[in-house]
Amino acid sequence: MKKPFKIILSFFGFVLLAILGALAYVTWLLPNTGPAPELTIELTPKRIQRGAYLANHVTVCVDCHSTRDWSRFAGPIVPGSIGGGGEKFGTEMGFPGDFYSKNITPHALFKWTDGELYRAITTGVSKDGSALFPVMPYQSYGQMDPEDIYSIIAYLRQLPSSTNVPPASKPAFPVNILINTMPVRSQAQMLPVADDELAYGQYLINAASCVDCHSQVDKGTPIPGTEYGGGMAFPMPGGIVRSANLTPDVETGLGQWTEAMFVNRFKMYADSAYSPPKVAPGDLNTPMPWNMYAGMTDTDLKAIYAYLRSLKPIHHKVDKYTKL
Repeated sequence: MKKPFKIILSFFGFVLLAILGALAYVTWLLPNTGPAPELTIELTPKRIQRGAYLANHVTVCVDCHSTRDWSRFAGPIVPGSIGGGGEKFGTEMGFPGDFYSKNITPHALFKWTDGELYRAITTGVSKDGSALFPVMPYQSYGQMDPEDIYSIIAYLRQLPSSTNVPPASKPAFPVNILINTMPVRSQAQMLPVADDELAYGQYLINAASCVDCHSQVDKGTPIPGTEYGGGMAFPMPGGIVRSANLTPDVETGLGQWTEAMFVNRFKMYADSAYSPPKVAPGDLNTPMPWNMYAGMTDTDLKAIYAYLRSLKPIHHKVDKYTKL
């Protein structure tokens, strides 16, 4: 009886050592996306202009890294808060912990090199080598043209400084360990020419990370097979709002939308006379930053529409609002 007992004990000892080894590897040797590249990005007017367009209307970096006024429709940015961070993405929204956007103005970034910023944006590894939770969709940004990322960095470098110090993010167990496995090496792509509408639209929709919100999710991650089919739930003060089905399904998606309908849906918020209305207590709001996406050019919106029309239709009827 002693020999089988020793074999069993040895087996469990081996399993324990394997688990401890894997834990040590994840904890101490990850993330590993390589060193920050040596970059010096020239702050040219062209880059700053391109970066402003991307950060405000496509990648909408300032949407999350600012304070939004949720008393008004679509949560417009509070004047003077651009880039100061502090928006919360917490357990009440389905995230595995409480995550706060960082201050990305020069006050907070002056010690960061351009290469460290590039690595953080495109791979999810911070200046100190720690992993960032992909509330910021660095997997998507890592597929963008490096020149576009350079432009975003150039734009951030000239933002008005904010002294705001957001709370530290607190991932829940076991995500506080698994987070180290989430950063990935960037797979940069060149910006397609606008004439190649499908490729250009795919590039833009990746940069805008539409799939992250317009899918069903589990612990903040899109569930495979539901991409762009909508249904992600966003708890709001008045109830639950869910993202729309963006696939070309005729009954439940955008199958009956024309290009003009799609573009005009965004552009109605770009009218100079438009002011986000107050949301009455008990009425539902939306996390969709309409005021920001409204600044996209017609060419870019049309390309996104063309790409969405090329997707496989998903028949998924979304119950848009559930009032409390």
